[in-house]
Amino acid sequence: MITTDKLGIASFVQQCFLQGMKQVVCSPGSRNAPLIIAIDEHPEMKAIVIHDERSAAFFAMGMSQKLKEPVGVVCTSGSAMLNYYPAVAEAFYQCIPLVVISADRPKEWINHGDGQTIVQENVYDNHIRFQTTIRETIENEIERKEQNKVIRKAFQKGYGDWKGPIHFNVPISEPMYNTVSFESFDNEEIDEVQKVGFIFSNDEKEYISSAWNSSKKKLILCGQMEQNTLLLQQLNELSVDSSVAILVENTANLKSNKFVHCIDRTLAGISENEIAAFQPDILITIGGAVISKKIKNFLRDSDIKEHWRIGHEFPEMDTYKKLTRSFQCQSTEFFNEFFKLNYQKHLSSYGNYWKQKDILIKDKLGDLVMKLDYSDLQVVDTVLDYIPENAIIHMGNSSVVRYCQLFDPISSINYLSNRGTSGIDGSTSTAAGYALQSKKLNVLLTGDISFFYDSNALWNDNLTDNLRIILLNNSGGGIFRIIDGPSSTKQLAKFFEARHSYKAEKICEAFAIDYSSANSINELEEKISSFYAESVNERPKLLEIFTPTEINNEILKKYFNFIKQA
Repeated sequence: MITTDKLGIASFVQQCFLQGMKQVVCSPGSRNAPLIIAIDEHPEMKAIVIHDERSAAFFAMGMSQKLKEPVGVVCTSGSAMLNYYPAVAEAFYQCIPLVVISADRPKEWINHGDGQTIVQENVYDNHIRFQTTIRETIENEIERKEQNKVIRKAFQKGYGDWKGPIHFNVPISEPMYNTVSFESFDNEEIDEVQKVGFIFSNDEKEYISSAWNSSKKKLILCGQMEQNTLLLQQLNELSVDSSVAILVENTANLKSNKFVHCIDRTLAGISENEIAAFQPDILITIGGAVISKKIKNFLRDSDIKEHWRIGHEFPEMDTYKKLTRSFQCQSTEFFNEFFKLNYQKHLSSYGNYWKQKDILIKDKLGDLVMKLDYSDLQVVDTVLDYIPENAIIHMGNSSVVRYCQLFDPISSINYLSNRGTSGIDGSTSTAAGYALQSKKLNVLLTGDISFFYDSNALWNDNLTDNLRIILLNNSGGGIFRIIDGPSSTKQLAKFFEARHSYKAEKICEAFAIDYSSANSINELEEKISSFYAESVNERPKLLEIFTPTEINNEILKKYFNFIKQA
């Protein structure tokens, strides 16, 4: 086969392939030419091109999220790799195996005035699972095996029990475009990582049984995670115990009529004199980020005796300042062991209190939302009603993802959102990368600031017609009218909301995206069916829904006030 004449790089690319990296997103450049040549000429690797590095990294992250395998991103030297950083941080906190490969200048030119040259080593130091430098030239077989050993270690860190991004920095000298004909490197065996099955120690058995059996109030809180059928079965079995309450957000992708799905909605219905009855003795947390700020404050103010965090990732993370024990295992492994214990069901009705409150509020609300004035809340309610079965919904951050938590999840739909760092950057790019690898319909529900911020996601020849973008345009950052603080300042409109009058139509025209718009619920309902029909040009479609700027927060207050009064 043909490959770069820099055989250290050719060997590196082959080893990445053996470790599971089969897809790579490349951004054009010069210094990364040997990397691109080796990847593109590799007979079993697939490479695509995305110009904007920030978008490219989020796109690759979305691909990795769907494929559940490492996906690479390759850039030239200099500031290009800094544009990867938002996606690197998101992948770090969302535990996605993104493989960052940055071309670099030879070490002797760093900080000596050479173009496109910065200090690249250890740039991601605080948000990376592993980082190392790759040699472009390998003198002998011993050096190659030494380098391969480091590469395998990197992938074990990034694609092991605790997944996350890894970084390979590759200094490259000129000339950079020469190629050679090469048979291929021998396929070295992949290191087999021996996994030891998780079991409780005798002390843990006694500790867990004693705490559980003596507690009247147990609360299991589920954050962001992939769909998990076994875990759903286990939690359903636990919910039979009336002393157990199970709270899930829609990003947990666990749907059951035995769980409390709309946490903020339910908390709003708990009166001051009921708070103590709803506070848990034992808190068990599983999954990733939790969106609800209300539940965080509620649990931080609770008199919790035990907080058990379950998962390999971030075992020291103490979101509620009550952590007593971390169990570094899969949640399903924990509950498999738990069911073997001598645990007892309690006569307490703690779990029933939570579920009854949830049902009561839902019944009281009825069709209240559609009786309120036209607003973001109404639009989100309508959009969710019309999403086709078995779709994937990607929720943009800030107000959109919070609105979605107020409505019961649809059983056939998978809910995704960039809640690792909860930034507005990259939502469109991530959804587009996921959609590329998905056969299902992917719907991105996003706000205007997030969309315009990531509009280069549409500057992309790899977009697919299974992606639909629903853009809520309320002419600014609506979240700043919802959260406490900004609305009391004179800087609200200019600095926090960043009020604007922009529309997406011309952006869509520039990038050949089918565009339509709506200004009311009636218009939305008229256009939504054709919106989900096949695209004429085999590209995504975008529906822009214009909503009022200034009343959304008042509508949301009316919604929560109604719950409190009810």
